[in-house]
Amino acid sequence: MNDFEPVTVGRFSPLEERQFALRQIYQQALERQPYEFERDMLARAEQDFLKNKIGVRRFLRELGRSDVYLDAFYHKFSNMKFLELCFKHFMGRAILDSREMQVYGDILLKKGVYQLIAAILDSEEYGDVFGCFTVPYSRRKVYYDSPNAFLETHLLNQEHSGQRSWSLPTPYWRQLGLVCQAGVCRHPEVNEVLEALGVEADELSIEQLLSLIEASTAPAKANGIASPVA
Repeated sequence: MNDFEPVTVGRFSPLEERQFALRQIYQQALERQPYEFERDMLARAEQDFLKNKIGVRRFLRELGRSDVYLDAFYHKFSNMKFLELCFKHFMGRAILDSREMQVYGDILLKKGVYQLIAAILDSEEYGDVFGCFTVPYSRRKVYYDSPNAFLETHLLNQEHSGQRSWSLPTPYWRQLGLVCQAGVCRHPEVNEVLEALGVEADELSIEQLLSLIEASTAPAKANGIASPVA
């Protein structure tokens, strides 16, 4: 929509505006409002923000390094998925390509989580788009180099935490042709086998699942037909 207005607070913004901005920050970075015990963990940073001692970017740095954020998105997810979520929350877009994934993946592996958060928030792109006082948001189509980059970000921003995959970033499960829901990814042909047998995937071990898939493709192999399941 063209009438979207980013949430920005300055050094002299009144308390009501900063309280509103704080709620928007949580919605963007946590995908929800924090629980009471989490607010206690973030109390000092919150007070500094509400009292105009720190701006949006500084508060995001504190939030991104907090146990509240890391427990929600780092400890539960793979490194690749965590990187994707960091870009969604702090940069307002999906990771553009495998090169960007590798650059920031190296920072995470070699320097740790704190340096990864700093690298994103201190990047030239972040400064150009959001500066120190604007709450990150899902960016419009005009910010993307290609329709595919826009599509990846649109899908990512529509995805709630753990809705599709705890491990695979959005571009990967799309490229692999997987259907990812409720934190579980499966190929559509595997789903067809399970539905035909009337069983759920979480009821089976990996060995049982592979045996069922092999058995379901046996008639095709016997007739000289290539199996559709790799």
